[in-house]
Amino acid sequence: MSNDKPRLLEMKNIQKDFFGNQVLTDINLSVDEGEVVGLVGENGAGKSTLMRILFGADMIRETGGYGGDVVLEGKTVRFSSPFDAIAAGIGMVHQEFSLIPGFTTTENILLNREPTKKSVVHDIFGPRMNTLNRSEMDERAANAIEMMGVSVDRKMYINEMPVGHKQFTEIARELSKDQLKLLILDEPTAVLTEKEAEALLASIRGMSERGIAVIFITHRLQEILSVCDKVVVMRDGRVVSEKAAKDTNVAEITRQMVGRSVETSSAAPHDEEAEKERKTILKVDRLWVDMPGEIVRDVSFEVKEGEILGIGGLAGQGKLGIPNGIMGLYQAGGTVTFEGKQIPLNSPRQCLDSSFAFVSEDRRGVGLLLEESLEWNIAFPAMQIQNRFLRNYLGGLIKWRDEKAIKEITDKYIDELAIKCTSSKQKAKELSGGNQQKVCLAKAFALNPRLLFVSEPTRGIDVGAKALVLEALKKFNRESGVTIVVVSSELEELRQSCDRIAIVSGGRIAGILPASASVEDLGTLMLSQVI
Repeated sequence: MSNDKPRLLEMKNIQKDFFGNQVLTDINLSVDEGEVVGLVGENGAGKSTLMRILFGADMIRETGGYGGDVVLEGKTVRFSSPFDAIAAGIGMVHQEFSLIPGFTTTENILLNREPTKKSVVHDIFGPRMNTLNRSEMDERAANAIEMMGVSVDRKMYINEMPVGHKQFTEIARELSKDQLKLLILDEPTAVLTEKEAEALLASIRGMSERGIAVIFITHRLQEILSVCDKVVVMRDGRVVSEKAAKDTNVAEITRQMVGRSVETSSAAPHDEEAEKERKTILKVDRLWVDMPGEIVRDVSFEVKEGEILGIGGLAGQGKLGIPNGIMGLYQAGGTVTFEGKQIPLNSPRQCLDSSFAFVSEDRRGVGLLLEESLEWNIAFPAMQIQNRFLRNYLGGLIKWRDEKAIKEITDKYIDELAIKCTSSKQKAKELSGGNQQKVCLAKAFALNPRLLFVSEPTRGIDVGAKALVLEALKKFNRESGVTIVVVSSELEELRQSCDRIAIVSGGRIAGILPASASVEDLGTLMLSQVI
């Protein structure tokens, strides 16, 4: 960088508090043109809040603004909305998708920036009578997709699209903007397969070569080291380390993130004799599920009482569709038997009444009441389904919330799951993504289910919290005797926490192996029937 050219971005002494809770303290961050900066830290470390300040997010302004300065190309800026940030050349791809389901890929990429052509009545009625220039839209969308080096159907509707392609559509939308100088990617590979993630990392390198700077937030530390120029580590709202990527490693970054070393576990021990003695508690026979982006054609398997069964497989091959179909969130057919009794499909209430619980992979869309407190989120399902946390008056004629019991159960799980929050009264929307996921787990635990489905329990959760969440699931299984089915894209996590692992490929169970089976054997099953 020449001495007379200012840095692309400098964030100086940034401070921010929410409702008296200090979340950022004296943060300094710089980014040069074409530089790829890895930003890492545990959930609740302040990464997303820092990026929201940079992007002019409404929630920052609505909660009192921030302290410090944001300097872009030598000029101090204070964006009052994301539109200001976009106009200045900053783009952001959030963890949660912001796409319009009924629109095509092309329409989403160019939303509000569509090229038009004059209509015959333009001179009379003005530009509002212009029509969309579909051919130019298609060309510009194709160019943006090509910049990523992936294949995405430009005419496919978002609601029909696999989750990985939705992520690519979000990124292509930003790349299609002519003035883009800096792109913020918040957990972009969390929903991608290994192959898709490799393609995205290659596209990040391509952006850098074209002079576009990237701030890359991810919990996959090896990706940070492979694509970034430098790594900035945050902990408890402060920057604790800034190093060139070539001068650090995964173990060092992990220690800096959590303030302690995190041991990686080997596969869970497998007791074959104990497994033989267990009775079958759940039997799924010829299950099919109509879930967009998922193939569930003919799934059959059995779950033993008291075990943790893992379900793994590549994206789109059917693993996410299995719990969603059984729990009635998507149209399904086949037979599901629990403790010898057939459970009607397409009836979520019947599943809940049968002591099933489900932690969805879609924590914001399905899992949480974002505007409500943690107390209400954790206790409400048990109140509604099981009449728990209620006081009876006049012989049960009047029922009222047992506020003391609600607070006690919420505080219990805040402590056990290390949920970072100001209090049990805090709204769910104010928590980081990883802490929201922990609230979803707490809500399911509070139901005291006989059978618990957990889908992608560690998606978007940092390395320290992953171990904590997996241990919480194992403890819940061990101490409460709850049978658990864990669906995950992280094969190593399934090996660490499960008794057996079922691999889904091509909409069917390709095989079930003990968790101690080799990664190679499990990987072979994953590829056996891929569609």
